Amino acid sequence: MADASDLKEPGRRDFLYIATGAFGALGVGVAVWPLIDQMNPDASVKALASIEVDISSVGEGESLTVNWRGKPVFIRHRTAEEIQASVDTPLSELKDPQTDAERAEKPEWLIMVGVCTHLGCIPLGEAGEYNGWFCPCHNSAYDTAGRIRKGPAPTNMEIPEYEFLSDTKIKIG
Repeated sequence: MADASDLKEPGRRDFLYIATGAFGALGVGVAVWPLIDQMNPDASVKALASIEVDISSVGEGESLTVNWRGKPVFIRHRTAEEIQASVDTPLSELKDPQTDAERAEKPEWLIMVGVCTHLGCIPLGEAGEYNGWFCPCHNSAYDTAGRIRKGPAPTNMEIPEYEFLSDTKIKIG
């Protein structure tokens, strides 16, 4: 073990080694930071992370389509008949079983990404044999809750994260 008398005082050369190492580390940090920072999403992507939508003008039985993250989002003010048809559907008849309550926070409002889960087409609203959405590209039919009922699509249409800010305003994302 070294004796305290064997330790020498740091000199000028020791200071230069430490200073050179510190400036070198700082230089590497300055050079690498732009490479790391460019991986962050740009302002246009951050702006699309969430949108607020006024739904006061959407009457019962009507739909509104908005653009969110480059995709259409269908907002449907469902009628009592559409809600009841969705609730009455036995889960055993569904390819991707989900209850109506799992798909709509408030039964009268269905909010979903309007992209067919087969090949990414945009389905037509109030169409097909289930009077929900119909993708004419490959004949995928969705019901009034956006659940796949017929055709090659493997899953129900996606429900985005959303919250009701008031009775007439929702925030998607």
